[in-house]
Amino acid sequence: MSNQLLVNTTPFETRVALLENGQLVELMFERNADRGLVGNIYLSRVQRVLPGMQAAFLDIGLEKSAFLYVADILPHEPYEDSEESDDKPTNSLVPIQDLLKTGQTLLVQVAKDAIGTKGPRVNCNPSLPGHHVVFLPTSPHVGISRKITDEVERERLRTILEKNAPPESGFIARTISQGVPEEKLREDCAFLISLWADIQKRTTQLPAPSLVQPELDLLLKCARDMTNDHLEKIIIDSPEAAERTRKFVELIDPKLCDKIEVYTGSDPLFSHYAIETEITRAMSRKVWLRSGGYLVIDQAEALTVIDVNTGRFVGRRNLDETILKTNLEAVREVAFQLRLRNIGGMVIIDFIDMEREEDREKVLNVLQDTLKKDKARCNVIKISELGLVEMTRQRKRESLEHLLGEPCFYCDGKGSIKSKRTICYEIFRELLERPWNLTELQVIVHAHPEVIDFARNQEQTTLKFLESRIQKQISLKPRGSFHQEQFDVFASQIK
Repeated sequence: MSNQLLVNTTPFETRVALLENGQLVELMFERNADRGLVGNIYLSRVQRVLPGMQAAFLDIGLEKSAFLYVADILPHEPYEDSEESDDKPTNSLVPIQDLLKTGQTLLVQVAKDAIGTKGPRVNCNPSLPGHHVVFLPTSPHVGISRKITDEVERERLRTILEKNAPPESGFIARTISQGVPEEKLREDCAFLISLWADIQKRTTQLPAPSLVQPELDLLLKCARDMTNDHLEKIIIDSPEAAERTRKFVELIDPKLCDKIEVYTGSDPLFSHYAIETEITRAMSRKVWLRSGGYLVIDQAEALTVIDVNTGRFVGRRNLDETILKTNLEAVREVAFQLRLRNIGGMVIIDFIDMEREEDREKVLNVLQDTLKKDKARCNVIKISELGLVEMTRQRKRESLEHLLGEPCFYCDGKGSIKSKRTICYEIFRELLERPWNLTELQVIVHAHPEVIDFARNQEQTTLKFLESRIQKQISLKPRGSFHQEQFDVFASQIK
């Protein structure tokens, strides 16, 4: 599998696209105006302790307070990266009121960015990622990436990391550490240990709340975390950004310098590789399948619903075969869209109803196998007789829709507005129900131009009836500045 990272940089935004065998599978954005917080280490101050929720709100110097669960105070293995953990030790929970007091200072690391109305989630167990290993300063645990399956290699890595771990601290071997010489791993460990010592020193010199250690920006983070044997190139459209990346990778693995390439084409990088088209497609509610079927994807605050439809696909032999083929094609597209759009939380997939049990099992098995390629943790529940699948996907950051979009100012995020006919009839009811004064000769209606046109063209008979009923002339006035659902009705003594 040949992968490429495409990096588009501007003074205001960095965009990174991951291609696997030429197909876009992941998009990452970082904007200077709202840069993500995950990985940042803060010296915080406890604002409120909530015994009823066994949680606390912390001031980390940002507009939104950070949220800390009691389970994230005591030492344990980091939960952020599903790739980097094999066996997870458990905590014996102590009541949070016995651990924290209002006004107390605390060193914390952001585990999840603020999403919607929720502030960032933090923990008291920082993890410092290196290229080959992750350092756990507060957890005496040595773990090996699940993706390293060779038992001899796992034992070799475990022995090296145990030798290099300071007391009460630990390491996790990342997937890329497989086969790396001991000397290189030792260097990575020593660098992270010295970085932690520097963080602790700065903590004693800063007031609370303060940012103690920022996470790398998106470009350098991708160079650190996504450069592996499968990655063929990192193509960057800025010579300055490419040089900065080169200097960084020289510190972690000089061999990576050969993979960095400056894009010199005449077309913009993302246009040349058709990424702009894929971004537009990823923002669309309807996604067409090659067979002629389609998906409809609706995202809510904590739930995403994906509906599978046969659309224009009519099949060749029989109905069962048509439905199965559409559902199997949809499975692969669903897995692709979940990763591309970075959809997290609860997901309900409404497959087309399948009569045969073996067909339902086949669709479920293909879905589970396809989701294994996803780095985010996915948990799939058995398919129901109605073709519904419940699943969860780990939420690490805002979805693409929330990152690139905002609620429609016109429909206020509802996705629909009242029809022209509905607004027309609301106006008519007001005309009938209002107690008009006999001295008022004319009623003036201000409304959106399309509502006015609808009333004049489709409801002429009703308008004549209303004029007769209320004994007044009705004058319709279009107002282009009005929302389609907005109207104003008032009387005038001038005819």
